[in-house]
Amino acid sequence: LSMVAHACNPSTLGDQGPSAVAFISYSSLGNIINATFFEEMDKKDQVYLNSQVVSAAIGPKRNVSLSKSVTLTFQHVKMNLSTKKVFCVYWKSTGQGSQWSRDGCFLIHVNKSHTMCNCSHLSSFAVLMALTSQEEDPVLTIITYVGLSVSLLCLLLAALTFLLCKAIQNTSTSLHLQLSLCLFLGHLLFLVGIDRTEPKVLCSIIAGALHYLYLAAFTWMLLEGGHLFLTARNLTVVNYSSINRLMKWIMFPVGYGVPAVTVAISAASWPHLYGTADRCWLHLDQGFIWSFLGPVCAIFSVNLVLFISVFWILKRKLSSLNSEVSTIQNTRMLAFKATAQLFILGCTWCLGLLQVGPAAQVMAYLFTIINSLQGFFIFLVYCLLSQQVQKQYRKWFREIVKSKSESETYTLSSKMGPDSKPSEVSEHLNCSNVLHTPLLTLQTSSSLGFFCLFLFLFFKF
Repeated sequence: LSMVAHACNPSTLGDQGPSAVAFISYSSLGNIINATFFEEMDKKDQVYLNSQVVSAAIGPKRNVSLSKSVTLTFQHVKMNLSTKKVFCVYWKSTGQGSQWSRDGCFLIHVNKSHTMCNCSHLSSFAVLMALTSQEEDPVLTIITYVGLSVSLLCLLLAALTFLLCKAIQNTSTSLHLQLSLCLFLGHLLFLVGIDRTEPKVLCSIIAGALHYLYLAAFTWMLLEGGHLFLTARNLTVVNYSSINRLMKWIMFPVGYGVPAVTVAISAASWPHLYGTADRCWLHLDQGFIWSFLGPVCAIFSVNLVLFISVFWILKRKLSSLNSEVSTIQNTRMLAFKATAQLFILGCTWCLGLLQVGPAAQVMAYLFTIINSLQGFFIFLVYCLLSQQVQKQYRKWFREIVKSKSESETYTLSSKMGPDSKPSEVSEHLNCSNVLHTPLLTLQTSSSLGFFCLFLFLFFKF
């Protein structure tokens, strides 16, 4: 044995003089007698063993009281103690059963690698670590809630634009729409449910739903990359309609089916790892977090290869064609947008992985800020910077102005009454400058009108 525990002070039994002390270290006993038996804790996830179980004995008796206390030093299994309480405990047997207890054992010193305990008796000892709730950075909390609220608004506006703007209706728009919906639902559930750790079943369901929604978002990104690649490959052959038909057949089964299978397998294999003590997210134990990060890293890598291939095809195979051809321009622009989107969404989770060591705080801020701006980025790139969408916004704005003018004219005419003289009515109508405006049938609802007005003003200012 490398000495996991050692006696620093001599132990004596009464006045019998020095006695030999026997130590036995159990490397895996903690997996059987775990921290759930700790008498002062109720929740399984709050406490865990962070040392090997060590038995110390003098003579045939299992538990021996000492006239002088002994000092035991334990090496930690997990070295990071930044937000944990430490308990020096021993295995206490009673008529009602056995459990870990702190009676007669006191903490002397603790650092990242070792804990020093002082006990007045000999028994089976160990070190327990109790997870404590980490104080949240108020600035990060504000950034998270404000940023995600803005992101939700932008994702909603983007989704409505993709649905209502007929000028951009195509397969790419359908892919953008599904991505926006997945991110919208994921961010919304994150805001309202990430801290709902009780009851445990509800927390597990929320964690599973977040797992599914964010995996689905990345799967739709993969479909966008595949669609771009197929489009670039077929620019020299007129069979673009066949690509659209293929994508329409496979995109929904793949976009929503593959994440469902992944989550179903994970939930069936490790259901207890959905939800932690303080967050409704995936547990870090047994590498379970990689059931999410693994597919994300794979999708990021595949999409990166696809986008590089798209740029290579556009540069080499189409160099003999006119670079001003609208199809080539659109494909190139779409590829640039998709690549930027890949880095915005993919690099976010890479920053999440880097939240360790001295740069953890900086990475946490970068992760929170970029993650909160995903919705704004999608709305900016695919809506506000699109000429077709800009034209549609202007059209909607003109319809709003006309509708408002017609409404004011109708109200003014009603107030004049049926007995009003034509000249009076004409005078009021001329003052409102609406005689030349044709009467609109109420085609645009007020809600859509306000939506379009907001979009136009947001883009202008």
